[in-house]
Amino acid sequence: MRPILTLRHYTQAPIVHSHDHAQLVFGLSGHLDFEVEGVGSQVRESSVMVLPYAAHHACDSRDGSRCLVLDVPNEHWVLQSLGEHADASRRLLDQPARLTLDARQHQLVQWLAHSPVNDPLIVQQGAVLLLASLNAPTSLPLPGRRLPYAEFDAHIQRHVAHPLQVADLARIAELSVARLHARFMSECGQTPMDYIRSRRLHRALELLRTTALAIGEIAERVGYGSQSAFAAAMLREFGASPGALRRAV
Repeated sequence: MRPILTLRHYTQAPIVHSHDHAQLVFGLSGHLDFEVEGVGSQVRESSVMVLPYAAHHACDSRDGSRCLVLDVPNEHWVLQSLGEHADASRRLLDQPARLTLDARQHQLVQWLAHSPVNDPLIVQQGAVLLLASLNAPTSLPLPGRRLPYAEFDAHIQRHVAHPLQVADLARIAELSVARLHARFMSECGQTPMDYIRSRRLHRALELLRTTALAIGEIAERVGYGSQSAFAAAMLREFGASPGALRRAV
């Protein structure tokens, strides 16, 4: 069995069952009432319910609840996929629990909830990232061993006009793509691709402020083939259009 990531909407209709795998239920909106092995609890936004293998549970939502649900495969998958996090993840999945997510974990859940959860690669890496993120005490970066942001910035600057991949940064950091993603979320609360996009747009802002280049040419210089897409990205990043940002200077 591979990990399965699904978006689900729970209603008043009660669900009472158990299953032959562990499950994590992350609240997105609303309130989902749970009873696990006779103990009551509730999942809402920024919390997660851990359901171990074969745990008997019931759930329903009076007002409707949206959740991101991760069906975790067997113990072999955990050992094979989680590496140094495997033991902590096995302990996490052994006991029913309701956990509160911190800001970075919440952002990761939201990012996955807005991703194509039918993509096998996103599901596989998303499952690893979610479990690793819940092992917070052992997953924090070591002091003095932060990611090489200066090297990332230099690489992005050199290739800002061309397509850039997360794998490029992973090679610089000598990490797997999944591990790089987890480190980015832990250290700065954003994905590697969000970081690349932000560096592009800050370079564009610099060009708007210090040159008389046409907006279309600046868009091309920072890797945008469409001026409208560039304008929309600048609006999201800085809250104003390229023209308005230039006039403000």
